[in-house]
Amino acid sequence: MDISARKLSEGALVESEKRYRTLAEAAHDMIFIIDSEDKVQYANSFAAQSLGYNPEDIIGTPRETLFPADTTSRQKSFLQKVFKNGAPLYSESETQFKNHKLWLGTMLVPIKDEGGEVNSVLGISRDITATKKIEAAIKESEEKYRMLIENIQDGVFIIQDAKIKFLNEAFAKIIGYTAEELVGIDIQKLIAPEDLDIVMERYQERLAGKDVPKEYEFLMLHKDGATRVIVNMLVGLADYQGRTASMGTVKDVTEHKLMEAELQKAQKLESLGILAGGIAHDFNNILTAITGNISLAKMYAQPGLEVFDILTEAEKASLRAKNLTTQLLTFSKGGIPVKRLSSMPKLIKDSCSFALSGSKIKCEISSPDNLWPVEIDEGQISQVIHHMIINAQQAMPEGGIIKVKAENITADAEHPLPLKGGKYLKISIKDHGIGISEEHLAKIFDPYFTTKQEGSGLGLASAYSIIKKHDGHITAESKLGEGTTFYIYLPASEKKIPIVKDTGISSASRGRGKVLVMDDDDTVRLVVGRMLGQCGYEAEFAEDGDKAIDLYKKAKETGQPFDAVIIDLIIPAGMGGKEAIKKLIEIDPDIRAIVSSGYSDDPVLSNFKEYGFKDAMAKPYEIAELRQILHKVISGI
Repeated sequence: MDISARKLSEGALVESEKRYRTLAEAAHDMIFIIDSEDKVQYANSFAAQSLGYNPEDIIGTPRETLFPADTTSRQKSFLQKVFKNGAPLYSESETQFKNHKLWLGTMLVPIKDEGGEVNSVLGISRDITATKKIEAAIKESEEKYRMLIENIQDGVFIIQDAKIKFLNEAFAKIIGYTAEELVGIDIQKLIAPEDLDIVMERYQERLAGKDVPKEYEFLMLHKDGATRVIVNMLVGLADYQGRTASMGTVKDVTEHKLMEAELQKAQKLESLGILAGGIAHDFNNILTAITGNISLAKMYAQPGLEVFDILTEAEKASLRAKNLTTQLLTFSKGGIPVKRLSSMPKLIKDSCSFALSGSKIKCEISSPDNLWPVEIDEGQISQVIHHMIINAQQAMPEGGIIKVKAENITADAEHPLPLKGGKYLKISIKDHGIGISEEHLAKIFDPYFTTKQEGSGLGLASAYSIIKKHDGHITAESKLGEGTTFYIYLPASEKKIPIVKDTGISSASRGRGKVLVMDDDDTVRLVVGRMLGQCGYEAEFAEDGDKAIDLYKKAKETGQPFDAVIIDLIIPAGMGGKEAIKKLIEIDPDIRAIVSSGYSDDPVLSNFKEYGFKDAMAKPYEIAELRQILHKVISGI
């Protein structure tokens, strides 16, 4: 039989197998064939070496003996699917070898007989360990990035075509939205109209490659449509889905800006306080002489005479000067409030009644019965409320009602105020007048700022300083044509207000005894001496501490001691009150001393008891105040 054709065919097949075997042996992939009995029919050299065997030792070996149980069970599952379905299958798995572990990517291909049945499976496995490590590193990096973006307090965004393509929850929260609500929205809808042009101009210029600021501040609109949020934005360009986009962060700096503005106001007031402190002492000495002499002169003039009226007008002018000085002193370190426990309802009522006396404006006052007490300088707080009411009155020239409300509040997360947490008394003073423009509202507490033709511009600045020195806060809100509301916050006290006893002293009461007056100003000594004479006291004088100590010692030694001593705190050319009282206490531990001063940045006036004084008088003072304090000190009430 001629078998030439068959021999040629067999030779071609052998040659073909030889070529494929050569390729398989040269490959750096693991190539193997597994039969239906789960035995290895063939394994190339690379596969054998990877498994730690010689190629000839693997042939006919059950596959499961070559791998650990967990690995071979996964392989068997994949092989069974190929035998069953007769279709190729790709899988990735971590495979344990004798001395090492690798990630393999394996393609299983069914080999079929002439009848179409799968009798074996060709497998090609490639080491993908490096790729898996890279994928794991990328996944870990992405997870860290995701955690950072989700947990960072700053808002993160990507903007493309002026629309938000990506943002985190922090960005949405800043302006009151959820992240889902903002995806795809036009960024122009979120920017306050007053800043829209500059923000969009910089956005377009940045995309065009121009040099524009990477960091700046602007106003965004809150979801409520009214609130403006001040944000600080740091932005640059980035590639997003193959196209240029703006990527950056935003931070809510609204509270920081408010605190910064508060600090600037405080610095302005402190500068003014330094100036006020430099002139206050001398000015008040002069004013003491003026007011004292006027009040004395009026005692010798008959009411109804022209001279009496002239003195009355001069006295009014002096009182206005005193009020101006008080406002100036409030800015200085010496304007420390002399606090005492007080109930606000009566103070509010009295201040409102005095301010609106003879006016067609009415005042509605409301407060709960359980209103917390406060520790305040009643004179200073009365001055603040008085000025607020006068402002409200002037804002309503046609008349109307001013609503004053006092209430208890607790400063916490629900009350975002520049105050320490705790209990506060909140006073609201609301008018329905002409209102204040947004431009002017930011400046109303600045010294010398005023929109009135008449006025010093110190009223609200003084109020601001007073409230600050009481560890409180004052602010305002207003709309043109609708009115203005001022809010005052004062720390509440846990103490109970004691019952005050009636001293029984009246303006007509006369005292008895000797009083030593220590003051370096001869005009003050003269007028105070006359005032003491009118009150029934005998006066002696000393121009400084050394002289006062000498006079006090001699009076005590002769058995005719002084009943009280009025000591000026500041003596520029000699020993002042702070030093003198120490030496006087050594002479007489029971000395009844009253400290007096026009101004000092020393806390002696507000804490006089700590320095050995029985009471304090701020210059200028009137006969009535002098009489009352002397009576209290001498009688020991």
